[in-house]
Amino acid sequence: MPLPIEDYALLGDLHTAALVARDGSIDWLCLPRFDSPACFAALLDDEGAGHWRLAPASGGTAARRRYRDDTLILETEWDTPEGTVRVVDFMPPRGKSADVVRVVEGRSGRVPMRMDLRLRFDYGGIVPWVRRDGRDLTAIAGPDATWLRTDVPLRDVDGSTVAEFTVAEGERVPFVLTWQASHLPRPTPVDPMAALAGTEQFWRAWIGGCAYDGRWPQAVRRALITLKALTYAPTGGIVAAATTSLPEQLGGSRNWDYRYCWLRDATFTLQALLGTGYVDEAKAWREWLLRAVAGDPADLQIMYALDGTRRIPEQTLDWLDGYGGAHPVRIGNGAAEQLQLDVWGEVLDGLQLSREAGIAATEAAWDVQRALLDFLEGNWRQPDNGLWEVRGPRRNFVHSKVMAWAGFDRAVAAVRRHGLDGPVDRWQAHRDAVHAEVCARGFDADRNTFTQFYGSAGLDAALLLIPRVGFLPWADPRVVGTVDAVQRELGVDGFLRRYRPDNDDQVDGLPGGEGVFLACTFWLVDALQNMGRGREAEELFTRLLDLRNDVGLLSEEYDPVARRQLGNTPQAFSLVGLVNSARQLSGASTRTSASQAEQQTHA
Repeated sequence: MPLPIEDYALLGDLHTAALVARDGSIDWLCLPRFDSPACFAALLDDEGAGHWRLAPASGGTAARRRYRDDTLILETEWDTPEGTVRVVDFMPPRGKSADVVRVVEGRSGRVPMRMDLRLRFDYGGIVPWVRRDGRDLTAIAGPDATWLRTDVPLRDVDGSTVAEFTVAEGERVPFVLTWQASHLPRPTPVDPMAALAGTEQFWRAWIGGCAYDGRWPQAVRRALITLKALTYAPTGGIVAAATTSLPEQLGGSRNWDYRYCWLRDATFTLQALLGTGYVDEAKAWREWLLRAVAGDPADLQIMYALDGTRRIPEQTLDWLDGYGGAHPVRIGNGAAEQLQLDVWGEVLDGLQLSREAGIAATEAAWDVQRALLDFLEGNWRQPDNGLWEVRGPRRNFVHSKVMAWAGFDRAVAAVRRHGLDGPVDRWQAHRDAVHAEVCARGFDADRNTFTQFYGSAGLDAALLLIPRVGFLPWADPRVVGTVDAVQRELGVDGFLRRYRPDNDDQVDGLPGGEGVFLACTFWLVDALQNMGRGREAEELFTRLLDLRNDVGLLSEEYDPVARRQLGNTPQAFSLVGLVNSARQLSGASTRTSASQAEQQTHA
């Protein structure tokens, strides 16, 4: 059986990330980027797909671990009959090459240790040519080259590189694994202890800019550090998660590649970054967003690669068994080619938020937004695949229509509040038409709730966003009824599913089910808080914090029965939800739509 998803901690260098298990094994690492092929893929198969274990020779899981305060430096400790040992793991912020540094520290006694390194490039599919080069071990295959530097003797055992040694109290034994493109000169290895000091200084200086002063500082700071670690520094893009194909149902087939940047996350991410003082990161995300969406607005995608690349074709890796046998393992994501109308609204909403925050607007950026609005004017009535990327028939999803409304609303605000040029009366007419249609066709008066799509019997947790984007006030009886219905029909042990897959003739066109969706449950926290049900909101938020693993990470979903995290990890959408809910519960104000501002003016 694989280790639980919550047994993994994250390392990162702002270009890629590694997952380290409680048994001291790095079971996932893609080089040189988040979306590159993995050289350690044991997470999705077994050790034969590549891993790097560094732990006491007696084995077993660690007694305790933690991140060094306000950093991404992981400290893992084992208590053994011979003594206590600590392994310090980190990735220095990327320089000319990628480095993973592991330092064994003797805490007491004399502890026998063992290192097992099995490099397998291209997701476990390629065995490299390995040779010794003085103090270093060199492994090369095609475009990839790695070097392992250590002072302890190494030997080959059944295709793995093994080191066996003893560490005494006060001793340090470092290991440095360096990657470089194989056609480039061999890089100079980092000094492990100098790199440790520099990495600690980098993370503490970065989190020192955090402006959050609410009641959950440690949870928020850890979430922000993890979001920073999921950022691809060269472009400012933020990946949805560090992994691919961790299942949404144990043993199931709902396994997707999340190592890309989703436009749907734009507004929520900007709110989290701007609301905690990270204006530079918000600007970088906004600039990535503008570059990605530039071009024909009809070609807008829901996701892009880290550098804005559009082609991310989906394929399966059939030589990997999958996490716990969950087939298939996928790379790429076919949902990139879907029509999801909410994305136009998400982008326009996010860019309006950046205007409100004082991030400088440019004429070219407004030209891009006007082009998006031109497309939205002619296409908002189309059915689409919806926020949740369903692979069944296209529908008139209520959330998609609400976000089309938000796109027009933000355009009206851009003209009236910020003095930009545009056909404001026409946009307002479209905004009013969307509003009237959604209220007429997307609301079930008998049940007093909005529905997942026009005529649907099912609900959607994204309906909780109707008041959040300003479509209706929080106190509107239709909003109150919808929140109650979503809690009642989508709730599992107090947490929320996105929707019920078995409703409306298998609405998403996929077999199996999934767990509760953590980001949606954070939306419920926000809804309860804004409706004056603060005690319920805080109790639910506390329960969500309890779902984090021992080092403060959250995946995409949770299984309340098995009490296991599910889906790709760590999940940016979940962490953004945590930050924004903490801000709301700590008194951060909600935004006002152009429509609400007009109503307040007329009143």
